[in-house]
Formats: sequence, C-alpha cells, structure tokens
Amino acid sequence: MFLLMLSISVCAQQKDVTRFLGIPVDGSKSEMIRKLKAKGFESNPYDEGILTGEFNGTMVNVYVLTNNNKVFRIVLEDVYVQDKHDIVMRFNRLCHQFENNGKYVCDDDFAIPIGEDIEYEMDVNGKRYEAGYYQKLSDTTAMLNEFKEVSLKITNSGLGLDATEEERYKWAESVVLSMPIFKRLVWFKIDESYGEYKILMYYDNEYNRANGEDL
Repeated sequence: MFLLMLSISVCAQQKDVTRFLGIPVDGSKSEMIRKLKAKGFESNPYDEGILTGEFNGTMVNVYVLTNNNKVFRIVLEDVYVQDKHDIVMRFNRLCHQFENNGKYVCDDDFAIPIGEDIEYEMDVNGKRYEAGYYQKLSDTTAMLNEFKEVSLKITNSGLGLDATEEERYKWAESVVLSMPIFKRLVWFKIDESYGEYKILMYYDNEYNRANGEDL
C-alpha cells in the first residue's frame, strides 16, 4: 500500500489544481461559469447559478461551489434518474472509464459486483457506493522532482533506530498524504431518492476547501 502511494506521489505538483474539461477548478464563480458556458453549458431557466449540458454522453446539471470567493468544487448531477439496475451499469461503466484513462490513478477497485442488490444495501445496511480517482500531472520533470522530494523526506525522517515499524509507517504515510496529488480528487457516488437513482460527480480542488480558518 505504501509503495503504491509513493508511486502515486510522483505524479504531483504543488501549483497544479484539479481540472474540469481542461479548466482549472479555481478562481471566481462568475469566471468559472463564463468558461463553462464557452464549453457549451447553458444557464438553467430556473436558476442562473446552475448550468445544464451534456457531459460524457449524459445530460447533467452543473453546480459551482466556492469558499472565500474561490471555486473549490464542481458538482455534476444527472438530469434524468434511473432504476437500480441501470444505475449499477452506469456506475461500473464510469469506473471502467476512469481506470482506463491515463490521466488518473487509483489504488482500489470500486466496481459493484454483479448481482448485488444496491437498494437493499443502501436502505438496510446504509452502504455508500462511491469511487475516487486522482488526476496525474503530465510534466515529467515535475513528477521526478516530486519523487525526489518525497524520497528525501522519508530518508531524512529523523526517526531514531528505536522507532517501531508502525511509527515509521505512520510518518511515511503522513508525508505521502501531504503530496499535492491528494489535492486533485475526482470522485462520484450513487444518490438515491424514493427508489430512483442518479450519479453525482465531484471535481475537487482541495487547496481551496475550507480548513477551519474562519472558525
């Protein structure tokens, strides 16, 4: 697990943020809406703050969320609901698409097993169906520099020889988790309401998320 996390960190860079359709998830809400409209999305007739359009072959509503006037999340919500069988197919298809997209990395298999009754699992067992992936960086030089930085931090950890294996692992894990790639999260989940299902997808810029600074 640790080696996988370390290899993931190679793909990170501090100044890079999550992108949606090539647009950085950053800046003001008005500017983001302008850029999304340039991509073909249109204002919702009932709420100008909501955009509607086609994304990855599906009609979606798009919400732009901000913190301190900076965009930190783009939310995509299916316009049309589906039954439990069709939503499983849609969820698994998305998993397959992300897993086979060279722009993302992941260390888990999120696909829903064939025959699983998601209605029962969600209603009775409170199970959540979610999948998350991290956007990679295409700049090879930046990736190598990031790898060197992480390796140096781990090598020069300052942990004494008497440190336990668990202590060393927790420290190394904290270093890896602090790497920028973990700020570039794209994830989605199944949302249910009265037996009808839809996909909610999130493009998150964790740099702009609230971290208690306003408390």
